[in-house]
Amino acid sequence: MSGRTAQRDSGGMASILDETPPRPLFGPAAALAVLAGIGACLSLPALPPWPCLAFAFACGFGAWLHGDRLAGAFSLGLGLAGLHAAAGLAQQLPQALENQERMLSGRIVGLPQSEPRRTRFRMRVDAGAEMPPALRGKEVQLSCYDDFDAAEPGPRTALAAGARWRIRARLRAPRGLRNPGGFDSEAYALAQRIAATGYVREPGLARPLSPPAGIDAWRERLSRRIAAQVPQASSKFVRALALGDTQALADRDWEVLRANGLTHLIAISGFHVGLVAGFFALIAGAIWRLHPAWARCLPRQDAAGAAAVAGALTYAAVAGFALPTMRTALMIAVVAAARWSRRPQRGVESLALAAMALLFADPLAVLAPGFWLSFAGVAWLLWCLPPNPGAVRRPVRDFFGAQAIATLGLLPLSATLFGQASLAGPLANLAAVPWWSLVVVPLSLLGLGAESLCEGTGAFFWRWAARAFDATWPWFEALADTGVAAYGLPEAAWYALPLACLGAFWLLLPRGTPAKPLALLLWLPLLWPQRGLPKSGEAELTTIDVGQGLSVLVRTSEHALLYDMGPAVRDGYDAGERAVLPTLRALGVRRLDRIVVSHADNDHAGGWEAVRRSLPIADALAPQGSRVAQTRPCLAGTEWRWDGVRFRILHPPPDFPYLGNEASCVLRIETAHGAALLTGDIGEVIERRLLRQARADVRADVVWVAHHGSRGSSDPAFVAATGARYALVSAGYSNRFGHPNPGVVERWQEAGAGVPTTFESGALRVRLTADGITLAARRRQVPRLWDAVRRRERVSYRQESTRPLVPEG
Repeated sequence: MSGRTAQRDSGGMASILDETPPRPLFGPAAALAVLAGIGACLSLPALPPWPCLAFAFACGFGAWLHGDRLAGAFSLGLGLAGLHAAAGLAQQLPQALENQERMLSGRIVGLPQSEPRRTRFRMRVDAGAEMPPALRGKEVQLSCYDDFDAAEPGPRTALAAGARWRIRARLRAPRGLRNPGGFDSEAYALAQRIAATGYVREPGLARPLSPPAGIDAWRERLSRRIAAQVPQASSKFVRALALGDTQALADRDWEVLRANGLTHLIAISGFHVGLVAGFFALIAGAIWRLHPAWARCLPRQDAAGAAAVAGALTYAAVAGFALPTMRTALMIAVVAAARWSRRPQRGVESLALAAMALLFADPLAVLAPGFWLSFAGVAWLLWCLPPNPGAVRRPVRDFFGAQAIATLGLLPLSATLFGQASLAGPLANLAAVPWWSLVVVPLSLLGLGAESLCEGTGAFFWRWAARAFDATWPWFEALADTGVAAYGLPEAAWYALPLACLGAFWLLLPRGTPAKPLALLLWLPLLWPQRGLPKSGEAELTTIDVGQGLSVLVRTSEHALLYDMGPAVRDGYDAGERAVLPTLRALGVRRLDRIVVSHADNDHAGGWEAVRRSLPIADALAPQGSRVAQTRPCLAGTEWRWDGVRFRILHPPPDFPYLGNEASCVLRIETAHGAALLTGDIGEVIERRLLRQARADVRADVVWVAHHGSRGSSDPAFVAATGARYALVSAGYSNRFGHPNPGVVERWQEAGAGVPTTFESGALRVRLTADGITLAARRRQVPRLWDAVRRRERVSYRQESTRPLVPEG
């Protein structure tokens, strides 16, 4: 052989040896790359133009198929998520059409949620030409209010799942509060493709167009039968476990579930879908064993797989095709398809394939906490408990091991998503998972099957399911009341979650791994984050976004004061529970040294009971005659000092009659670096009175505009005397009072003050420090791409409107 030939052959052999096999299209690495691309897109502060997103999707798809799989999958996920987000935001109601009454006809989807004076429901608007073009074929979230009792017939109580109605509604684009630690309802609306929210006008004129029909109507009928046939109070839990109907669960029930880490079990969960699928597979396998000849047409394993998929899809339909059930059904279908193809597939590959299928179908699913908890939980179990066919099975040991792995592995995600860690969770799950999943749920499902075949036969199973549930629920209630079941965690920096996940990975490595105790250090940024408290002589004031109301948290280096707690309205919304307490927990406030209730109006004192019930409070002040429970008088001349910061009450004076708004407690806060003035709802008369008594006392760098910026406040002389750099307005988005009044805003602006509002900027945090006076808006500090879209739309709308622009500050 010549040297040249040998060289050529050796080179060809080397190229063959150096060539690596391509990464699988649907492997774990590709799934992680797609997920990373989707997460990167949804984390952007603004959405790129759709041609750029389409280009990223096309290039990513080509590279994923024929080029660099990981880079292509990342670009594919980024472009796909951006296109879905752009389409979802484009479907939402435009700003120019908000707060207009519209006649709508459509079908009620899902189960309406009935409350004492309100029914909430989702309607899919008809696609006919008579419907508004911006709403045709889209889903809207509506509320119906009236004074009928829930037990009496009326327009509100007649709303049934699956029925078609014609109603008049006032609508607006989905809009929510934005606070540290708060629920992002705008992200939820985008993920659920909700085009608008609103309420029914003139409920008595609403007219049904067709009777209930479909799977949702069937679910509601069975839910009512369970309520009628099960006398125990726990029938509401049977409905939740059997049908995913959680509307009857009270706030107390959810508190107990959260404290014990059991919210993932109370509605239909993925684990329950797996149980049903396994039961269907066992039944199919038994039938094929009784008829061996059937295997000639369809092998027994294929029949079992098909039955498992059918069972999973059936149970998903029973749950209203909720996202957790659809994820599990998809995973079961993937495993069954792999078996049908006769290609061996590991568990992690099945998980990756299911994840990619779900992400391709709906990339916005990552906005739901359940997505992360479901896939992360299965991934941890697959990694830590690999299948070993030759190993001796120890069911008890494997069960406890799985619980320990799930608890430790999911703790970082749970703490980040929910702002708390359930210390009682591991103990509660050890009891609830086997008992509820293997006893309560099967009995509930047997009741559904029996009732579907013959009406009245399901009561036996449902009553036994309720008795089985009652055997454990009192224990969980007692555990939740110990005070140590749930541990609230302050909001942590962005890097805390990946560090904690790395720490969990380190701790779950096999025995013999060195320096395992050091992994606990990686948890510190998540469990004990820096709170950024003011130094001695400094103060921080956070205006909590509570809608149409007021709540301000004042912190010094060692103390915390809460001024007002927002509204609690008749429809069940309590700002104290939904906005104030989550914000306090996210900021690390575990006790309040003093509360000042400016006056007894609902928009200021409505959340008082929720806050008082949940946090230790050393002292509380309110105006004389306001009848706010467990408070002492708030009187002018009251003064105290905390950590070098001076607090003074300027109004009302002793013996001042309680006159509602005019009796509001006015609080002045003085530091060496600036002063702040909290004015409640006082009007022009009291503002002039304060000027006459002590003009120097109203001078402040930061002022909370009185009465949410109403026309009857912010006297011109008072505005000029404050000399404020910032005049903060706490008001609800598109509120019916028109707050803040454009003339009032213009008056403060002409005096040289910036006028940020909570409905535009979310929570507003002001710091009076040695470095100066700074203002941070939550929507600017933690931007979301849907904020940018709405901001551009508002600016465009205002440029065409005659109403003056209200800046965000």
